Amino acid sequence: MRNTFQRRHSLWHERILFSGYFQFLLGVLFVTLLPFWQFVFFNHSGKLSDSLYINTLLSEMACFCLAFIIIRQIRHFPGAQQSVVYILPLLAIIWLVIVSGMPYLRVEYIRQPLLISYIFANIWSVTAFYIRKRFRAPKLALVPLGRTESLSMNPELQLYTLDAPDLQGRRYDAIVADLHFDQIPAAWEKFLAKCTLSNIPVFHYRQIEEMLTGRVSIEHMAENDIGTLTPSPMYSIMKRFFDAILVFILIPLILPVVIVTGLLIKLDSKGPVFFIQERIGYRGKLFNVYKFRSMHIDIEGEGYTNENNDPRITDIGRIIRKYRIDELPQLVNVLKGEMSFIGPRPESKELAEWYEDMIPFFSYRHVVRPGISGWAQVNQGYTADLKGMEKKLQYDFYYIKHFSIWLDVLIFFKTIRTVLTGFGAR
Repeated sequence: MRNTFQRRHSLWHERILFSGYFQFLLGVLFVTLLPFWQFVFFNHSGKLSDSLYINTLLSEMACFCLAFIIIRQIRHFPGAQQSVVYILPLLAIIWLVIVSGMPYLRVEYIRQPLLISYIFANIWSVTAFYIRKRFRAPKLALVPLGRTESLSMNPELQLYTLDAPDLQGRRYDAIVADLHFDQIPAAWEKFLAKCTLSNIPVFHYRQIEEMLTGRVSIEHMAENDIGTLTPSPMYSIMKRFFDAILVFILIPLILPVVIVTGLLIKLDSKGPVFFIQERIGYRGKLFNVYKFRSMHIDIEGEGYTNENNDPRITDIGRIIRKYRIDELPQLVNVLKGEMSFIGPRPESKELAEWYEDMIPFFSYRHVVRPGISGWAQVNQGYTADLKGMEKKLQYDFYYIKHFSIWLDVLIFFKTIRTVLTGFGAR
């Protein structure tokens, strides 16, 4: 059995090269020890104290370890393995936060090795990303029964359909089957049992589908793939605390943008600066959401925004919508605890009632605080029709199922891309 049932990464060189321990040790050498050694070797003055050297080395280690942990955690989410967009800003923020915090802790350090360490970290992380993307796409074998045929080829995975209940000497990372299919022949059941005994993971096709799409498909709440229907209460409390802290940090920075935007709106068209609308929020409670007004007040239109062709949108409105500037007043909602920075977008009362008539379990998305940005927004963009809402709801369910700081970090960096490119604007 050992000769015919093997995992693809059982080869010793692949096991070493793609081991997290090996990558961590190699990263420590390249990102922390090499810049530090380079500085010490070429610093002939000998006037620096030992404490400066130690503080600098520890700071480099702290930056790299934090970056390594976060990158390894968020790369498991859909799309993260195919996009390098989050790595460079992530590294910049980590180094900036640690370096900025050291003076407050009265810790002295040497700037040059920390700067070199930051540069090396970028080189290391991007290189490792492309090596893994090129050589380490998981290789999965599909059991051709039930609904596994719904899985399509994807650059993040190598999918191979088996012709018979036999691996034929090939190595695979996992087997994918429709484990709920009620007509699995005995030969295939025996095959799946052998794979499990040989330490080859066997996944239900829904798990792989979720990993590829970033959506959780639910037809009835009674048969869901979410697990517990209540997200982590501990992380909810932590998130509320960090939301409030971040608002106090951002307010002085965005105040000039708010003032200029308000003046431009008044000059562009008649009407109030702010748009206030009643929406459904956390636990189904109604609240008033604040936005910069981006529409004319004297032009009729549909009950919802018709993407880029809505005549109600003002010239300034198109710009502030594209770059999400119209959302800035919602910091007030975040401070009040009605919203979070990240979560499912709150819907108006009328739309929510309409959606719930069509999708009975629509209200489940209110189990977490709504957000200024969310998993659906950075993956799908804006949608107003029922079919698009069903897809958006699947993204929201994925977010609720994987409710964690790691997914929020990934959404944060994807939101930066959204703001810079205007993707999903409305």
